[in-house]
Amino acid sequence: MKQIEFSPIIIGTMRWGKWGKNASKKEYQELIETALQEGLFTFDHAAIYGGYTTENEFGSAIFDMKIDRKSYQIITKCGIEYPCDQKPFSLKSYNYSKESILQSVDESLYNLKTDFIDVLLLHRPSPLLDYNEVAEAIELLQNNGKVKNIGVSNFSDAQLHVAKRYFPNVCTNQIEFSVNNSSALKNGTVETMKLLNVQPTAYSVMGNYFTENSEQNTRLRDVFQILNKKYNTVDNQLLLAFITKIPFQIIPVIGTSNPKTIAECKKALQINLEREDWFRILEAVEGQRVP
Repeated sequence: MKQIEFSPIIIGTMRWGKWGKNASKKEYQELIETALQEGLFTFDHAAIYGGYTTENEFGSAIFDMKIDRKSYQIITKCGIEYPCDQKPFSLKSYNYSKESILQSVDESLYNLKTDFIDVLLLHRPSPLLDYNEVAEAIELLQNNGKVKNIGVSNFSDAQLHVAKRYFPNVCTNQIEFSVNNSSALKNGTVETMKLLNVQPTAYSVMGNYFTENSEQNTRLRDVFQILNKKYNTVDNQLLLAFITKIPFQIIPVIGTSNPKTIAECKKALQINLEREDWFRILEAVEGQRVP
């Protein structure tokens, strides 16, 4: 099976709705239009975003725009049961029963106003995940055309190996990765994905750079001040350029709800950090020379 091709930056929607900007339909449409104009056609969702409301808000917005469904991709995730007004679960837990997966997909299809999901991710690994049962659900969903591709999120190397055995066409593992958290480069995670022909995608790509005044971020800001002048960039572009420089082709999922930032981030793809500058950023992160 041919591997799916995502846009070079994936547009995360988690902060568009009630968990963030609480955007109006017009604002959703502006974000969608800006992304598509920039050639960023992959939109990342999860059933639980906005307390099970963001998919519906996005679906209503893009449906009214009359955009050809084949011109954009939808990633969404299943498996987490999240207590909220829409779903009065007694606690947060993981549910990968066949019935739950099928129901979650049907609800996502309805909310997103679409006949198919391009990529369905298992949102987080569960200690109670029965791979045989999940494989049955995936086979049914793919046979009836509701799901085109399957992926996972937050899976360890061992869990990814098992997942590939039960559903061999796993196309991506979405992991947390940023300048502040690049452990996947040290523990073999990205190498494992390369060996298994699984596309690395990454969320929280800005890390804690804009939210914490740590010693690490102070060192990074000092380096960025120099590099921004050299490359004519801004900080968020350097944060992305650090990721896109890595040969394993990690595709970042950006979580902005600002159309201007979407366009700004797209320009990061044009930055070719020199090797020494990449290591200068790494040195600032580590607070010491590389070994």
